Amino acid sequence: MQQILVTVLGLLLCSQIPVWAQSSGLQVAKQWKLISYNFQSTAQASDTNFYNPQNVLITGIAVTADRIFIATPKLFSGVSSTVNWVPKGKLGDSPQLQAYPDWSFSNTARSNFNCSDLILTSVYRLRIDSCNRLWLLDAGVSRSLEDYEITCPPKILVVDLNTDRVVRRIDFPPEVLRGETLFTNMVIDETTAKSCDDVFVYITDTVEPGIIVYDSSKDVTWRLSHPAMYPDPDFAQSEIHNDRFVLMDGVVGLTFDERNGIVYFQPLATDRVFSVHKNVLRAGPLASGQMLDVKLVGKKSSQGIGLAVSPFDSSLIFSPLSETAIASWNPTSNQQSVLAQDRDRLQFVADITTTRSEPGVIYAIASKFHRFFLKNLNPNEFNNRIVRLELPQARSAAIKSPLLTHALSLAPTAPAHNSILHYGIYNQHGQSHVHSTQTSASALQTYFTSPALTTPLTTKTPYKFENTGIVNYGVRSPFTALNQGEAFPPSKATRDNYQRSYLDTLVSSPGPTAAAAASIPAPTSYMQRHSGYYYH
Repeated sequence: MQQILVTVLGLLLCSQIPVWAQSSGLQVAKQWKLISYNFQSTAQASDTNFYNPQNVLITGIAVTADRIFIATPKLFSGVSSTVNWVPKGKLGDSPQLQAYPDWSFSNTARSNFNCSDLILTSVYRLRIDSCNRLWLLDAGVSRSLEDYEITCPPKILVVDLNTDRVVRRIDFPPEVLRGETLFTNMVIDETTAKSCDDVFVYITDTVEPGIIVYDSSKDVTWRLSHPAMYPDPDFAQSEIHNDRFVLMDGVVGLTFDERNGIVYFQPLATDRVFSVHKNVLRAGPLASGQMLDVKLVGKKSSQGIGLAVSPFDSSLIFSPLSETAIASWNPTSNQQSVLAQDRDRLQFVADITTTRSEPGVIYAIASKFHRFFLKNLNPNEFNNRIVRLELPQARSAAIKSPLLTHALSLAPTAPAHNSILHYGIYNQHGQSHVHSTQTSASALQTYFTSPALTTPLTTKTPYKFENTGIVNYGVRSPFTALNQGEAFPPSKATRDNYQRSYLDTLVSSPGPTAAAAASIPAPTSYMQRHSGYYYH
């Protein structure tokens, strides 16, 4: 069965079949050759510092029943508005972007603003919670791929979509920031929420790699880091068709499996996907010398950013850049599939998201980022797309209903504002954190590809991790199955097969049961002093 599936995948991606045949079910929701805005009559649209259409690209989306919200960060100069919306309306059109919440929030080419104002500098991702509120993660950095101006400190604005008014502002304490911090992605964890503000938010810092944890109910923040969040120099160069570019981005891809409490993450410059359990992140700052309990999920055929989790069966949905595809892997059944593959319409998928209004559908951003980055953009081609894809399970009557987040009520009072405190932290690092349910060891054995762990060590492992068992790394993984018959990229430095990478030691033990995963307790109350810090 495994060999047949691999053969099908190889034929799909290597044969010269028509684009439409490779992309069955993939719909273009919106597309733009060059993005334009619905400018105010007083806007200085002729000023390239205010508007340069060849510098505007999309990196994040959030979808409601009638609107699509779009993040256009200030990677370069000339990005007029960083958060926008378009009507969901018909498929395939190229509407002008409407600044959101309105044009007063844009500080592009302005000097008459204060960072304490309700303004937005550069937003990479935005998310909608169960209370119909849009969370906007403002990195505060202008022209991050040019001169990297830190315009304002990072923050989050929470907007009520019923009124389009800001209902909450979250500023980050300097203790969790670093010199060139760049917040690029976030997920909202509502699994234990009792009200709209009783959530945890996990945020990626891409340039100073780490994950920031924000406890919304207590209004406290802490920072966690791990070598898995850093870029791998062997994968600094990415390739899409004939374009190659070098970008050493750390952790940026991020998604959350609500059922199993697993946070998946990946740097851009890597071929790996990693995971960490929500209880590990919620446990608070690490003690001195303590390592974050990170697991290696698997290896892909090429780099990527966009990640999502299927609301039906918790399959991991991902998009390898070089294969211009969206694929899935089910950690329970080991089922692997290519959901869509399109050489033109799936170039550089930067964000993949599900939506409550269409539970069986994913939306993704596909932009020709490499062309923007290399300055060889063709303005006569479609360079930004929002694509829509119905998941296979949505067409099956036998499949169980997708996980829907329960309704929450607004808290009558604001969360407590804590000063800097020494808290004791709850941690489970002495126990095995198992992140996915698998029927047998064979499922895991078909997933990893590195031969490293089957060869003798040539260097001592710097840290002790739990026993990983016997894994057959010679079998092709569901990720590399997308790249059958190719040696990609030819210029990439070849790893020494007899030299194990430290990151390869993070393999999870096979075979957790649902009961075992559920038995991981939540953090207890903070009572003892500890060397870690919480910041407000």
